[in-house]
Amino acid sequence: MAMIKSISGIRGEIGGKAGNGLTPLDIVKFVSAYATWVRKSRPEARKIVVGRDARLSGQMVRQVVCGTLMGMGFDVVDIGLASTPTTELAVTWLKADGGLILTASHNPRHWNALKLLNNEGEFLNAADGNEVLRIAEAEAFDYADVDSLGHYYQDDTMNSRHIEAVLAMNLVDVEAIRKAGFKVAIDCVNSVGGVILPELLEKLGVKEVKKLYCEPTGDFQHNPEPLEKNLSDIMGLMKKGGCDVAFVVDPDVDRLAFIDENGSMYGEEYTLVTVADYVLKHTPGNTVSNLSSTRALRDVTRGYGQEYNAAAVGEVNVVTKMKETGAVIGGEGNGGVIYPELHYGRDALVGIALFLSHLAHEAKSVSQLRKTYPEYFIAKNRIDLQQGTDVDAILEKVKGIYESQAEINDIDGVKIDFPDKWVHLRKSNTEPIIRVYSEASTMAAADEIGQAVMSVIEKMI
Repeated sequence: MAMIKSISGIRGEIGGKAGNGLTPLDIVKFVSAYATWVRKSRPEARKIVVGRDARLSGQMVRQVVCGTLMGMGFDVVDIGLASTPTTELAVTWLKADGGLILTASHNPRHWNALKLLNNEGEFLNAADGNEVLRIAEAEAFDYADVDSLGHYYQDDTMNSRHIEAVLAMNLVDVEAIRKAGFKVAIDCVNSVGGVILPELLEKLGVKEVKKLYCEPTGDFQHNPEPLEKNLSDIMGLMKKGGCDVAFVVDPDVDRLAFIDENGSMYGEEYTLVTVADYVLKHTPGNTVSNLSSTRALRDVTRGYGQEYNAAAVGEVNVVTKMKETGAVIGGEGNGGVIYPELHYGRDALVGIALFLSHLAHEAKSVSQLRKTYPEYFIAKNRIDLQQGTDVDAILEKVKGIYESQAEINDIDGVKIDFPDKWVHLRKSNTEPIIRVYSEASTMAAADEIGQAVMSVIEKMI
Protein backbone atom coordinates (compact mmCIF):
# COMPACT_ATOMS: atom_id res chain seq x y z
CA MET A 1 0.00 0.00 0.00
CA ALA A 2 1.08 3.61 -0.52
CA MET A 3 0.21 7.06 0.79
CA ILE A 4 1.38 10.48 -0.41
CA LYS A 5 0.93 13.50 1.84
CA SER A 6 1.22 16.92 0.22
CA ILE A 7 0.03 20.46 0.80
CA SER A 8 -2.99 19.97 -1.46
CA GLY A 9 -4.19 16.80 0.22
CA ILE A 10 -3.66 13.18 1.10
CA ARG A 11 -3.59 10.54 -1.60
CA GLY A 12 -3.35 6.80 -1.06
CA GLU A 13 -4.27 3.28 -2.04
CA ILE A 14 -7.41 1.98 -0.40
CA GLY A 15 -6.89 -0.68 2.27
CA GLY A 16 -4.02 -2.15 4.23
CA LYS A 17 -2.82 -1.12 7.65
CA ALA A 18 -3.44 2.35 9.04
CA GLY A 19 -0.62 4.68 8.10
CA ASN A 20 0.34 2.70 5.00
CA GLY A 21 -2.68 3.43 2.83
CA LEU A 22 -5.88 5.46 2.82
CA THR A 23 -7.77 3.51 5.47
CA PRO A 24 -10.84 4.72 7.39
CA LEU A 25 -8.58 5.56 10.35
CA ASP A 26 -6.32 7.67 8.14
CA ILE A 27 -9.34 9.43 6.64
CA VAL A 28 -10.64 10.31 10.10
CA LYS A 29 -7.25 11.64 11.20
CA PHE A 30 -6.64 13.89 8.21
CA VAL A 31 -10.22 15.15 7.95
CA SER A 32 -10.13 15.98 11.67
CA ALA A 33 -6.86 17.87 11.15
CA TYR A 34 -8.31 19.77 8.20
CA ALA A 35 -11.45 20.68 10.17
CA THR A 36 -9.25 21.89 13.04
CA TRP A 37 -7.29 24.09 10.63
CA VAL A 38 -10.52 25.53 9.17
CA ARG A 39 -11.78 26.47 12.61
CA LYS A 40 -8.44 28.02 13.61
CA SER A 41 -8.45 30.05 10.40
CA ARG A 42 -12.11 31.02 10.69
CA PRO A 43 -13.27 30.76 14.33
CA GLU A 44 -16.94 31.07 13.36
CA ALA A 45 -16.63 28.43 10.64
CA ARG A 46 -19.56 26.06 10.43
CA LYS A 47 -20.06 24.75 6.87
CA ILE A 48 -17.93 22.49 4.61
CA VAL A 49 -18.80 21.22 1.11
CA VAL A 50 -18.03 17.63 0.09
CA GLY A 51 -18.00 16.40 -3.53
CA ARG A 52 -16.61 13.19 -5.01
CA ASP A 53 -15.71 11.45 -8.23
CA ALA A 54 -17.17 8.04 -9.10
CA ARG A 55 -14.39 5.83 -7.73
CA LEU A 56 -15.30 2.41 -6.36
CA SER A 57 -14.21 3.54 -2.89
CA GLY A 58 -16.05 6.86 -3.12
CA GLN A 59 -19.14 5.89 -1.16
CA MET A 60 -17.10 4.51 1.73
CA VAL A 61 -14.78 7.52 1.82
CA ARG A 62 -17.72 9.93 1.58
CA GLN A 63 -19.47 8.43 4.59
CA VAL A 64 -16.32 8.49 6.73
CA VAL A 65 -15.53 12.07 5.70
CA CYS A 66 -19.04 13.40 6.30
CA GLY A 67 -19.37 11.66 9.65
CA THR A 68 -16.00 12.97 10.80
CA LEU A 69 -16.84 16.54 9.83
CA MET A 70 -20.13 16.31 11.71
CA GLY A 71 -18.23 14.92 14.69
CA MET A 72 -15.97 17.99 14.52
CA GLY A 73 -19.06 20.21 14.74
CA PHE A 74 -19.37 21.16 11.07
CA ASP A 75 -22.47 21.20 8.92
CA VAL A 76 -21.80 19.19 5.76
CA VAL A 77 -23.25 20.00 2.34
CA ASP A 78 -22.85 16.83 0.26
CA ILE A 79 -23.11 17.71 -3.44
CA GLY A 80 -22.72 14.07 -4.52
CA LEU A 81 -20.99 13.05 -7.75
CA ALA A 82 -19.31 16.28 -8.78
CA SER A 83 -16.18 17.35 -10.60
CA THR A 84 -13.30 19.10 -8.88
CA PRO A 85 -14.18 22.48 -10.48
CA THR A 86 -17.86 22.03 -9.56
CA THR A 87 -16.90 21.46 -5.92
CA GLU A 88 -14.59 24.48 -5.96
CA LEU A 89 -17.39 26.67 -7.24
CA ALA A 90 -19.87 25.21 -4.77
CA VAL A 91 -17.73 26.38 -1.85
CA THR A 92 -18.14 30.01 -2.93
CA TRP A 93 -21.76 29.71 -4.06
CA LEU A 94 -22.81 28.14 -0.75
CA LYS A 95 -20.65 30.57 1.26
CA ALA A 96 -18.93 27.62 2.90
CA ASP A 97 -15.80 27.76 5.04
CA GLY A 98 -13.98 25.09 3.05
CA GLY A 99 -14.39 22.04 0.87
CA LEU A 100 -13.19 18.48 0.47
CA ILE A 101 -12.95 16.82 -2.93
CA LEU A 102 -12.79 13.03 -2.75
CA THR A 103 -10.77 12.14 -5.83
CA ALA A 104 -7.36 10.77 -6.68
CA SER A 105 -7.50 12.60 -10.02
CA HIS A 106 -5.70 10.52 -12.68
CA ASN A 107 -4.51 7.77 -10.30
CA PRO A 108 -5.77 4.20 -10.91
CA ARG A 109 -9.05 2.84 -9.59
CA HIS A 110 -7.66 1.50 -6.29
CA TRP A 111 -6.53 4.99 -5.18
CA ASN A 112 -8.51 7.79 -3.59
CA ALA A 113 -7.63 11.11 -2.00
CA LEU A 114 -8.74 14.02 0.13
CA LYS A 115 -8.18 17.32 -1.70
CA LEU A 116 -8.44 20.32 0.58
CA LEU A 117 -10.00 23.69 -0.28
CA ASN A 118 -10.11 27.01 1.55
CA ASN A 119 -13.18 29.24 1.82
CA GLU A 120 -12.46 30.68 -1.66
CA GLY A 121 -12.75 27.23 -3.24
CA GLU A 122 -9.00 27.12 -3.94
CA PHE A 123 -6.31 24.67 -2.88
CA LEU A 124 -4.40 25.46 0.29
CA ASN A 125 -1.06 27.25 0.02
CA ALA A 126 2.13 25.62 1.31
CA ALA A 127 1.95 27.12 4.79
CA ASP A 128 -1.68 26.12 5.34
CA GLY A 129 -1.22 22.66 3.87
CA ASN A 130 1.79 22.00 6.08
CA GLU A 131 -0.18 23.16 9.12
CA VAL A 132 -2.88 20.57 8.35
CA LEU A 133 -0.19 17.87 8.12
CA ARG A 134 1.33 19.04 11.43
CA ILE A 135 -2.04 18.89 13.18
CA ALA A 136 -2.63 15.40 11.79
CA GLU A 137 0.79 14.18 12.92
CA ALA A 138 0.24 15.53 16.44
CA GLU A 139 -3.41 14.41 16.47
CA ALA A 140 -4.11 17.84 17.91
CA PHE A 141 -7.88 17.90 17.48
CA ASP A 142 -10.95 17.75 19.70
CA TYR A 143 -14.40 16.54 18.73
CA ALA A 144 -17.72 18.23 19.41
CA ASP A 145 -19.95 17.28 22.30
CA VAL A 146 -23.42 15.90 21.63
CA ASP A 147 -25.06 19.33 21.60
CA SER A 148 -22.56 20.74 19.12
CA LEU A 149 -22.54 18.05 16.43
CA GLY A 150 -22.88 19.20 12.84
CA HIS A 151 -25.77 18.49 10.49
CA TYR A 152 -25.84 16.74 7.12
CA TYR A 153 -27.43 18.26 4.00
CA GLN A 154 -27.56 17.19 0.37
CA ASP A 155 -27.59 19.53 -2.62
CA ASP A 156 -27.85 18.05 -6.11
CA THR A 157 -28.07 21.38 -7.97
CA MET A 158 -24.38 22.23 -8.30
CA ASN A 159 -23.72 20.43 -11.61
CA SER A 160 -26.54 22.35 -13.32
CA ARG A 161 -25.38 25.58 -11.72
CA HIS A 162 -21.83 24.96 -12.99
CA ILE A 163 -23.10 24.44 -16.53
CA GLU A 164 -25.21 27.60 -16.41
CA ALA A 165 -22.21 29.58 -15.15
CA VAL A 166 -20.08 28.32 -18.06
CA LEU A 167 -22.80 29.20 -20.57
CA ALA A 168 -23.02 32.70 -19.10
CA MET A 169 -19.32 33.50 -19.67
CA ASN A 170 -18.82 36.42 -22.05
CA LEU A 171 -16.67 34.53 -24.56
CA VAL A 172 -18.86 31.44 -24.80
CA ASP A 173 -20.76 31.80 -28.07
CA VAL A 174 -23.58 29.28 -27.94
CA GLU A 175 -25.18 30.59 -31.13
CA ALA A 176 -21.96 30.16 -33.13
CA ILE A 177 -21.50 26.63 -31.76
CA ARG A 178 -25.08 25.72 -32.64
CA LYS A 179 -24.71 27.07 -36.18
CA ALA A 180 -21.50 25.09 -36.67
CA GLY A 181 -23.38 21.83 -36.11
CA PHE A 182 -20.51 20.12 -34.37
CA LYS A 183 -20.45 16.37 -33.86
CA VAL A 184 -18.43 15.50 -30.78
CA ALA A 185 -17.16 12.33 -29.11
CA ILE A 186 -16.30 12.11 -25.42
CA ASP A 187 -14.39 9.65 -23.21
CA CYS A 188 -15.21 10.24 -19.54
CA VAL A 189 -13.35 7.20 -18.13
CA ASN A 190 -16.38 5.97 -16.14
CA SER A 191 -16.44 8.90 -13.75
CA VAL A 192 -18.21 12.21 -13.15
CA GLY A 193 -17.45 13.58 -16.61
CA GLY A 194 -20.12 11.17 -17.81
CA VAL A 195 -22.62 12.93 -15.55
CA ILE A 196 -21.91 16.54 -16.48
CA LEU A 197 -20.34 16.70 -19.97
CA PRO A 198 -23.29 15.35 -21.99
CA GLU A 199 -25.55 17.98 -20.42
CA LEU A 200 -22.99 20.73 -21.04
CA LEU A 201 -22.61 19.78 -24.70
CA GLU A 202 -26.37 19.66 -25.21
CA LYS A 203 -26.77 23.12 -23.68
CA LEU A 204 -23.92 24.43 -25.86
CA GLY A 205 -25.87 23.38 -28.94
CA VAL A 206 -23.64 20.52 -30.10
CA LYS A 207 -25.51 18.59 -32.78
CA GLU A 208 -24.46 15.07 -31.83
CA VAL A 209 -22.47 13.46 -28.99
CA LYS A 210 -20.95 9.99 -29.15
CA LYS A 211 -20.28 8.71 -25.64
CA LEU A 212 -17.50 6.37 -24.59
CA TYR A 213 -17.15 5.18 -21.00
CA CYS A 214 -19.67 7.68 -19.66
CA GLU A 215 -21.32 5.41 -17.08
CA PRO A 216 -20.07 6.67 -13.68
CA THR A 217 -19.25 3.21 -12.31
CA GLY A 218 -15.74 4.07 -11.10
CA ASP A 219 -14.49 0.89 -12.75
CA PHE A 220 -12.20 2.67 -15.20
CA GLN A 221 -11.99 0.92 -18.57
CA HIS A 222 -8.47 2.23 -19.20
CA ASN A 223 -5.70 4.03 -17.33
CA PRO A 224 -7.48 7.26 -16.36
CA GLU A 225 -4.66 9.69 -17.18
CA PRO A 226 -5.62 11.37 -20.50
CA LEU A 227 -2.40 10.55 -22.37
CA GLU A 228 -2.12 9.15 -25.90
CA LYS A 229 -0.93 5.72 -24.72
CA ASN A 230 -4.19 5.29 -22.78
CA LEU A 231 -6.65 6.55 -25.40
CA SER A 232 -6.58 3.98 -28.21
CA ASP A 233 -10.34 3.35 -27.98
CA ILE A 234 -11.47 6.97 -28.45
CA MET A 235 -8.77 7.55 -31.07
CA GLY A 236 -10.03 4.49 -32.94
CA LEU A 237 -13.57 5.81 -32.75
CA MET A 238 -12.44 9.12 -34.25
CA LYS A 239 -10.55 7.40 -37.05
CA LYS A 240 -13.83 5.93 -38.26
CA GLY A 241 -14.92 9.47 -39.15
CA GLY A 242 -18.12 11.35 -38.51
CA CYS A 243 -16.98 13.54 -35.60
CA ASP A 244 -15.28 16.93 -35.58
CA VAL A 245 -13.45 16.54 -32.27
CA ALA A 246 -13.19 14.30 -29.22
CA PHE A 247 -12.85 15.53 -25.65
CA VAL A 248 -11.20 13.37 -23.00
CA VAL A 249 -11.21 14.17 -19.29
CA ASP A 250 -9.69 12.59 -16.20
CA PRO A 251 -11.90 11.21 -13.39
CA ASP A 252 -12.38 14.58 -11.65
CA VAL A 253 -12.72 16.65 -14.87
CA ASP A 254 -10.00 19.23 -14.29
CA ARG A 255 -7.78 18.03 -17.15
CA LEU A 256 -8.83 18.17 -20.80
CA ALA A 257 -7.35 16.59 -23.93
CA PHE A 258 -8.47 16.92 -27.56
CA ILE A 259 -8.39 14.40 -30.42
CA ASP A 260 -8.79 15.74 -33.94
CA GLU A 261 -11.15 14.61 -36.68
CA ASN A 262 -8.55 12.13 -37.98
CA GLY A 263 -8.08 10.37 -34.66
CA SER A 264 -4.76 12.05 -33.85
CA MET A 265 -3.88 13.55 -30.47
CA TYR A 266 -4.00 17.33 -30.48
CA GLY A 267 -1.40 17.39 -27.70
CA GLU A 268 -2.36 18.05 -24.08
CA GLU A 269 0.15 20.91 -23.94
CA TYR A 270 -1.89 22.70 -26.60
CA THR A 271 -5.22 22.63 -24.75
CA LEU A 272 -4.23 25.72 -22.77
CA VAL A 273 -2.40 27.30 -25.73
CA THR A 274 -5.49 27.11 -27.94
CA VAL A 275 -7.94 28.38 -25.33
CA ALA A 276 -5.52 31.19 -24.44
CA ASP A 277 -5.34 32.21 -28.11
CA TYR A 278 -9.11 32.63 -28.18
CA VAL A 279 -9.19 34.55 -24.89
CA LEU A 280 -6.34 36.86 -25.91
CA LYS A 281 -8.06 37.65 -29.22
CA HIS A 282 -10.90 39.19 -27.23
CA THR A 283 -9.33 40.07 -23.87
CA PRO A 284 -5.81 41.54 -23.91
CA GLY A 285 -3.86 40.56 -20.84
CA ASN A 286 -1.12 38.42 -19.33
CA THR A 287 -0.86 34.64 -19.18
CA VAL A 288 0.75 32.13 -16.81
CA SER A 289 1.71 28.47 -16.95
CA ASN A 290 4.17 26.39 -14.97
CA LEU A 291 7.85 25.95 -15.73
CA SER A 292 7.32 22.50 -17.26
CA SER A 293 4.69 23.65 -19.75
CA THR A 294 5.26 24.36 -23.43
CA ARG A 295 6.91 27.55 -24.66
CA ALA A 296 4.09 27.87 -27.21
CA LEU A 297 1.96 29.77 -24.67
CA ARG A 298 4.71 32.36 -24.29
CA ASP A 299 4.97 32.71 -28.09
CA VAL A 300 1.22 33.13 -28.54
CA THR A 301 1.02 35.62 -25.67
CA ARG A 302 3.85 37.74 -27.02
CA GLY A 303 2.21 37.63 -30.44
CA TYR A 304 -0.60 39.68 -28.91
CA GLY A 305 1.88 42.08 -27.31
CA GLN A 306 1.17 40.74 -23.82
CA GLU A 307 3.36 39.33 -21.04
CA TYR A 308 3.84 35.68 -20.19
CA ASN A 309 5.04 34.54 -16.75
CA ALA A 310 6.10 31.12 -15.48
CA ALA A 311 5.19 29.71 -12.07
CA ALA A 312 6.45 26.81 -10.02
CA VAL A 313 4.75 23.50 -10.80
CA GLY A 314 1.45 23.03 -8.98
CA GLU A 315 -1.98 24.58 -9.44
CA VAL A 316 -1.75 26.72 -6.30
CA ASN A 317 1.52 28.23 -7.57
CA VAL A 318 0.03 29.00 -10.97
CA VAL A 319 -3.00 30.65 -9.35
CA THR A 320 -0.76 32.75 -7.08
CA LYS A 321 1.26 33.98 -10.07
CA MET A 322 -1.92 34.69 -12.04
CA LYS A 323 -3.22 36.90 -9.23
CA GLU A 324 0.14 38.67 -8.92
CA THR A 325 0.31 39.47 -12.64
CA GLY A 326 -3.39 40.00 -13.35
CA ALA A 327 -3.41 37.18 -15.90
CA VAL A 328 -6.58 36.77 -17.97
CA ILE A 329 -5.88 33.07 -18.63
CA GLY A 330 -3.49 30.49 -17.26
CA GLY A 331 -3.07 26.86 -16.37
CA GLU A 332 -0.82 23.88 -16.80
CA GLY A 333 0.46 21.91 -19.77
CA ASN A 334 -1.32 18.76 -18.62
CA GLY A 335 -4.58 20.03 -20.09
CA GLY A 336 -5.50 22.28 -17.18
CA VAL A 337 -7.26 25.55 -18.09
CA ILE A 338 -7.72 28.24 -15.40
CA TYR A 339 -10.00 31.10 -16.44
CA PRO A 340 -10.44 33.72 -13.68
CA GLU A 341 -13.67 35.12 -15.12
CA LEU A 342 -15.37 32.07 -13.58
CA HIS A 343 -12.92 30.87 -10.91
CA TYR A 344 -9.27 30.16 -10.09
CA GLY A 345 -9.28 26.42 -10.72
CA ARG A 346 -8.55 24.04 -13.58
CA ASP A 347 -11.86 23.42 -15.31
CA ALA A 348 -12.46 21.14 -18.30
CA LEU A 349 -15.99 22.51 -18.80
CA VAL A 350 -14.57 26.00 -19.28
CA GLY A 351 -11.96 24.60 -21.67
CA ILE A 352 -14.55 22.80 -23.80
CA ALA A 353 -16.89 25.80 -24.05
CA LEU A 354 -14.12 28.23 -25.00
CA PHE A 355 -12.52 25.77 -27.43
CA LEU A 356 -15.79 25.12 -29.28
CA SER A 357 -16.45 28.86 -29.46
CA HIS A 358 -12.97 29.38 -30.90
CA LEU A 359 -13.41 26.51 -33.38
CA ALA A 360 -16.75 27.90 -34.54
CA HIS A 361 -15.29 31.36 -35.11
CA GLU A 362 -12.20 30.10 -36.93
CA ALA A 363 -14.20 27.86 -39.29
CA LYS A 364 -11.26 25.42 -39.47
CA SER A 365 -11.00 21.72 -38.79
CA VAL A 366 -9.33 20.78 -35.51
CA SER A 367 -6.22 19.54 -37.32
CA GLN A 368 -6.00 22.79 -39.31
CA LEU A 369 -6.35 24.83 -36.12
CA ARG A 370 -3.55 22.88 -34.48
CA LYS A 371 -1.17 23.76 -37.34
CA THR A 372 -1.58 27.47 -36.63
CA TYR A 373 0.41 27.19 -33.37
CA PRO A 374 4.19 27.00 -32.86
CA GLU A 375 5.40 23.41 -32.99
CA TYR A 376 7.19 22.14 -29.89
CA PHE A 377 7.82 18.71 -28.44
CA ILE A 378 8.44 17.77 -24.81
CA ALA A 379 10.56 14.77 -23.78
CA LYS A 380 10.10 13.41 -20.25
CA ASN A 381 12.90 11.50 -18.55
CA ARG A 382 14.12 10.76 -15.04
CA ILE A 383 17.35 10.10 -13.19
CA ASP A 384 17.18 7.47 -10.44
CA LEU A 385 19.33 8.24 -7.42
CA GLN A 386 20.62 6.45 -4.37
CA GLN A 387 18.58 7.05 -1.23
CA GLY A 388 20.06 10.00 0.67
CA THR A 389 21.59 11.71 -2.37
CA ASP A 390 21.81 15.49 -1.88
CA VAL A 391 19.66 16.55 -4.83
CA ASP A 392 19.81 20.24 -3.93
CA ALA A 393 23.60 20.19 -4.13
CA ILE A 394 23.45 18.53 -7.55
CA LEU A 395 21.00 21.12 -8.88
CA GLU A 396 23.18 23.93 -7.53
CA LYS A 397 26.16 22.56 -9.46
CA VAL A 398 24.08 22.28 -12.63
CA LYS A 399 23.16 25.96 -12.29
CA GLY A 400 26.84 26.86 -12.12
CA ILE A 401 27.64 24.85 -15.23
CA TYR A 402 24.92 26.37 -17.42
CA GLU A 403 24.44 29.91 -16.09
CA SER A 404 26.82 31.37 -18.68
CA GLN A 405 25.09 29.54 -21.55
CA ALA A 406 21.40 30.02 -20.80
CA GLU A 407 18.85 31.84 -18.67
CA ILE A 408 18.38 30.06 -15.34
CA ASN A 409 15.15 29.96 -13.32
CA ASP A 410 15.40 28.29 -9.91
CA ILE A 411 12.00 28.98 -8.33
CA ASP A 412 11.17 25.28 -8.72
CA GLY A 413 14.20 23.06 -9.25
CA VAL A 414 16.35 24.37 -12.09
CA LYS A 415 15.12 25.40 -15.53
CA ILE A 416 17.84 25.95 -18.15
CA ASP A 417 16.33 28.16 -20.84
CA PHE A 418 18.25 28.27 -24.13
CA PRO A 419 17.07 30.49 -27.01
CA ASP A 420 15.57 27.54 -28.91
CA LYS A 421 14.97 24.90 -26.22
CA TRP A 422 14.83 24.31 -22.46
CA VAL A 423 15.44 21.68 -19.79
CA HIS A 424 13.65 21.61 -16.44
CA LEU A 425 15.05 19.57 -13.53
CA ARG A 426 12.87 18.89 -10.48
CA LYS A 427 13.41 16.61 -7.55
CA SER A 428 10.58 14.35 -6.48
CA ASN A 429 9.13 14.82 -3.00
CA THR A 430 8.20 11.16 -2.72
CA GLU A 431 11.05 9.15 -4.25
CA PRO A 432 14.80 9.56 -4.91
CA ILE A 433 14.64 10.76 -8.51
CA ILE A 434 15.17 13.90 -10.57
CA ARG A 435 12.51 14.52 -13.20
CA VAL A 436 13.98 15.83 -16.45
CA TYR A 437 11.62 17.60 -18.85
CA SER A 438 13.01 19.11 -22.05
CA GLU A 439 11.41 20.91 -25.00
CA ALA A 440 12.56 21.78 -28.52
CA SER A 441 11.15 22.13 -32.03
CA THR A 442 11.51 18.38 -32.68
CA MET A 443 11.26 15.38 -30.38
CA ALA A 444 14.77 14.32 -31.32
CA ALA A 445 16.18 17.71 -30.33
CA ALA A 446 14.17 17.74 -27.09
CA ASP A 447 15.46 14.31 -26.12
CA GLU A 448 19.00 15.23 -27.16
CA ILE A 449 19.25 18.27 -24.88
CA GLY A 450 17.59 16.37 -22.06
CA GLN A 451 20.05 13.50 -22.38
CA ALA A 452 22.98 15.95 -22.53
CA VAL A 453 22.02 17.49 -19.17
CA MET A 454 21.34 14.04 -17.70
CA SER A 455 24.83 12.97 -18.77
CA VAL A 456 26.33 15.94 -16.89
CA ILE A 457 24.44 14.96 -13.75
CA GLU A 458 25.31 11.28 -14.01
CA LYS A 459 29.00 12.18 -14.12
CA MET A 460 28.57 14.13 -10.87
CA ILE A 461 27.03 11.18 -9.05
